[in-house]
Amino acid sequence: MPRKPVARDAVLDAFESLLIEVGERAATLDAVARKAGVSKGGLLYHFPNKEALIAVLLDRLEGLAKADADAMASASEGAAAYFIRSSVWADTPLDRVIVAATRLAEVAHEETRRRFAAIQQRWLDEIAADVGPGLAKAVLYMGDGLYFNAMLSVGPAPEGGAAADVEELLAALERLRR
Repeated sequence: MPRKPVARDAVLDAFESLLIEVGERAATLDAVARKAGVSKGGLLYHFPNKEALIAVLLDRLEGLAKADADAMASASEGAAAYFIRSSVWADTPLDRVIVAATRLAEVAHEETRRRFAAIQQRWLDEIAADVGPGLAKAVLYMGDGLYFNAMLSVGPAPEGGAAADVEELLAALERLRR
């Protein structure tokens, strides 16, 4: 009798959370099973090894990033403005899987790096279609800077918070477009 997909998703969610909270080395199969509330055998039924867990996590990353790029491509405000607006940590499923996968990239997991490169290229292509290739990289770096600064922020928030930063960057983008 096949297992419920709920258990599989719980295991994948637990793996993602452990990567975020404690990093790749501590996200062992035993730790994942414990956090997911399943037996190690139950985990192994769905994922025979850690590499299988990583592969499905990267599929999740790719799917969520594709949906984001599709939304970016059809955004009424334009891809560049969409990218900047969506580059603030919001604890979305995409935010969480990006951080989890970043933990894999930190330990030089080659497939993770390859998939991140493809995702970044898609975002860059969408932005370039909106503002041209010269400005596209600047927009990409603006968004990346917003995202990582918000994610790593430990001090008091600047006056107006991230929303003020976003509005300043969008105003700068408009000046550059002219």
